Amino acid sequence: MADSHQIRVSLAVMRHPRCQREAGGMSPTATLELRGVDKSFGPVHVLSSVGLTANAGEVTALVGDNGAGKSTLVKCIGGIHRVDAGEFIFDGTPQVIGGPRDAARLGVEIVYQDLALCDNLDIVDNMFLGREEVTGLGTLDENTMEQQARQALDALSVRTVRSVRQVVASLSGGQRQTVAIAKSLLWKSTVVILDEPTAALGVAQTEQVLGLVRRLAGQGVAVLMVSHNMNDVLSVADSIVVLYLGRMAAQVRREDVTQTQVVELITAGRSGSLGLSPTESWGAGI
Repeated sequence: MADSHQIRVSLAVMRHPRCQREAGGMSPTATLELRGVDKSFGPVHVLSSVGLTANAGEVTALVGDNGAGKSTLVKCIGGIHRVDAGEFIFDGTPQVIGGPRDAARLGVEIVYQDLALCDNLDIVDNMFLGREEVTGLGTLDENTMEQQARQALDALSVRTVRSVRQVVASLSGGQRQTVAIAKSLLWKSTVVILDEPTAALGVAQTEQVLGLVRRLAGQGVAVLMVSHNMNDVLSVADSIVVLYLGRMAAQVRREDVTQTQVVELITAGRSGSLGLSPTESWGAGI
């Protein structure tokens, strides 16, 4: 009988949009769907009736100007903030996210911009921090952890890390991002949220990390990428979600929009027939 990990991977592959098209053109079931999410802090309405979908095997970009509500939305998905209203649906089933443990149980992993890595520990120790493998004698199973860390990096075709025993303090920014992303794959996450994954990276490292993001989606993961970099968004995203002053301006397929249209949605909440109505965009956030 297949173990739970094998079953989970098989389901993720079956949900991959490419597999769905080959099976007969059916639309994929969203790994994550949000409906009507509201969040206020006192009298300030930060999110108002926000909805989005993130499919397995796809990169969904979350964009918006400063103050649009992106960080708050990510923290709601991760269970850090509890929503005032709205639904979270995972693989077609409504779920309640009452805290970070609920989000983790549902397979949500957030890779924050600061990466939350310990500089004084090596790659293996960082990837297993708080989830260490233990032998029957009660000691750390270093061999198993090292093997699994290598497998996670190999699955993403990582070639920039010399040894899994390198101390994180010796890694470049791109290599640190690689470790943080591989960690999410190691723990069999179904939804991985990347917060500005290429911030402060050079051109070559940015290209490497974006390739890693695509390969992560290729493993059947639903990737939600928060970014201000329009070139990054347009180069890797399958779908783009635009927030405007706490409102959902639009969710569009990458191939259906131009950069100009996305920028207009970000700055004005609408672009031609796309986005909020003039009345909605004028009153958003009030």
